[in-house]
Formats: sequence, structure tokens, C-alpha cells
Amino acid sequence: MLKLDNLHAFYGKSHVLHGVHFEVKAGEIVSLLGRNGSGRSTTVKAIMGLVQGTGSIRLRDEEILGRKAFEIAHLGLGYVPENRDIFPKLTVQQNLLLGEKRAKKQPRWRLDDMYALFPRLKERQHTEAGVLSGGEQQMLTLCRTLMGDPDLIMIDEPTEGLAPKIVELVAEYLRELKRRGVSVLLVEQKLTIALEVSERCLVMGHGQIVFEGTPAALRADAYVRKEWLEV
Repeated sequence: MLKLDNLHAFYGKSHVLHGVHFEVKAGEIVSLLGRNGSGRSTTVKAIMGLVQGTGSIRLRDEEILGRKAFEIAHLGLGYVPENRDIFPKLTVQQNLLLGEKRAKKQPRWRLDDMYALFPRLKERQHTEAGVLSGGEQQMLTLCRTLMGDPDLIMIDEPTEGLAPKIVELVAEYLRELKRRGVSVLLVEQKLTIALEVSERCLVMGHGQIVFEGTPAALRADAYVRKEWLEV
């Protein structure tokens, strides 16, 4: 589904990613872990065309490195940024409808699906998004991306700053994506949720992948956890 090969990325003259290799298969949830500054967010931004890069990024065997972000989105790649980026003066429902790609005749997801996933959004559907709580805004951002019916969705730190109850809702959202065959690249700091929902875990350090394996393998590798994950 998604394959990175020798990806280097830059912010101006600052070299951030140093030859990143990995892939996400169809219907798979892969977690990208690491400390702040390890290169996780830069990786997903480079995939989405928001950061300058060299190497190769292929989506369904089609090279997407160098394309514009909107072109990449229309190829079936969804992106939930860490800062949420809702439209504060529009209602919940208007935000969701903005995520639709009308070219798709039979999308997998509709408004009713979003409201079933997060009933709180249905209760607030006519409320301006700017007055929602942080957890509600995160729900809205996740669902707005799904309204575009992506085949693969990249989610950057979805549980940061959320109450445990909302974190569990996000975990259920991820499970529902898997049930419907959507691939996920999850950028996360919380090991608990990553180990719970992922088939594979990648650990980044200094702009490179320093570990790749199953959640069980990561649990068993005390050295990797201490060296690259624990604060």
C-alpha cells in the first residue's frame, strides 16, 4: 500500500530524515514511535508532500514524492495533523461535509457512520467547532479525514492531551478502521495504545528507523524501549 525507500527530508538546510525505509501493507495498522524530535512527524509530513524530501515514496506502486498535498490526498491518502486544524466558525456537520470527496460514488463512510463512531459529535452537530472541547475537536478531525474515504490514513499523536475515556474512544476508532480494511500509520507516544492496536511497530531515533517488529517483540526488547522511547 505505502512504501518508503531511502527517504531523506529537510527543513531548509537542516537534514532531518536520514534514509528512512518501511512499508504499510493493505489493511494493516503500523505504529511509528519515538521521542519528540526523532523525526516521526516529519516523516508523515514528507509522505503528504508538506516537507521537501528525496528518495522514494510509493502509494500502490505509484511514486508520490514531489507531488502536491492535494494531489496525494486525491490518490487515497488521508492525514490527521497533530494540531487538528478544524474550521472554528463552521459547525461540526459543516466541518465533516468539507472532508467529502464528491467524485466517489459509493464512499465507505457517511455522516451516520461518524455519528455512530462518536455519538457526542451527533449531539454537537450544529455547534460551532471552535467551542468544542479538545477531545471533541480530535474526534471531529479524525472523522473529517474519514469523510474523504482514504485507503490509508496517517494520524499524528491522536491521544495527546486527551482524558483516558477519550483515548479509549480513539482506540475503538482505530479498530473500526481495521475492520473496514483501511490501512493506518499511527504516530504515537503512548506505548499502551500503540501496542494494543498495531500489527507492527517502528521506532525512530535521530531520523532513522532503529527498530521494526511486532508489539510482542517490542515489549520483550528492554534495550530499545530504554534507549529510544523512555524519557
